[in-house]
Amino acid sequence: MKTLNAFVFASRCLRIRGMRSVVRMMRGALLVPLLALLLSGCAGYELKNLVKSDIDLVTDEFIEETRAAVQELVVKLYKRNPSQLRKIPGMTVEGRLAQLRVNRYELNFAELGGRQDIDAMNLAFDPAYNGDRVFALAVGLGSMLRQAYQHKPEMFLTDRLDPDVLLTSARNVEVLLWKLKNTRWPNGRHYIVSHENNGVVDNLSFERLFGKIIILQEMMARIADDSGNRTVTGAVHAVGSVFLPLPI
Repeated sequence: MKTLNAFVFASRCLRIRGMRSVVRMMRGALLVPLLALLLSGCAGYELKNLVKSDIDLVTDEFIEETRAAVQELVVKLYKRNPSQLRKIPGMTVEGRLAQLRVNRYELNFAELGGRQDIDAMNLAFDPAYNGDRVFALAVGLGSMLRQAYQHKPEMFLTDRLDPDVLLTSARNVEVLLWKLKNTRWPNGRHYIVSHENNGVVDNLSFERLFGKIIILQEMMARIADDSGNRTVTGAVHAVGSVFLPLPI
């Protein structure tokens, strides 16, 4: 049973001063419905949630939101780049989505030579690469976000996230957006068409979607930072053209 929509929660959190206030708000917001579910014996409540903290429940929602955002991005990019899908005979968009869904932990595909994280994202912009660039981008982005959550589809009491890793992943999403806009073939065509096509900016939904992912990662970094009583040290504010390895 869902207790909170992660993105709505993130937006609310941004309006609250001080991350300690955020954590207190989460505890208040989640503990009450959680206790109500336990006392009422709600059939939809899962026993595994007994070994989850309120932060874990919120983190689970962030994980679900980021994975859903990657899948939405896949659909959008294939609509604008159908030639990439045709590189694998018989492949469909739903088939690509199924490949992402069935692998709940690491995204390791022979098609990409086992490349994940920033290596797979770089492959999407490699002029020598002849494979499906959209899939390389999706696997790279998806695996990087999963690595930020320790390749886990959900969190439990013993799990701890590193805010530096989460924040670096947010910066890499900004780099990815920059690359989509600015890297091109010598003839001026983008490697992967997104917000601009034939010199015309005609689809701003990509920026909104990337913005959502960035906000989720930044908010999760702040929550992890506050819950661990530590200070984020690996913040990188300058956005350039090079992906940064996650500090793991």
